[in-house]
Amino acid sequence: LDEIGKRFDLTRERIRQIEKAALEKLQRSDAGNVLASFLR
Repeated sequence: LDEIGKRFDLTRERIRQIEKAALEKLQRSDAGNVLASFLR
């Protein structure tokens, strides 16, 4: 997270928040369901 934050000039906490939101959005999407079934 630190490395990504430095690259985009964002704090580690902000990167964590973005990551969490993206994962939640993916879990709710059809693409997320397809990906999950593929990974099983």
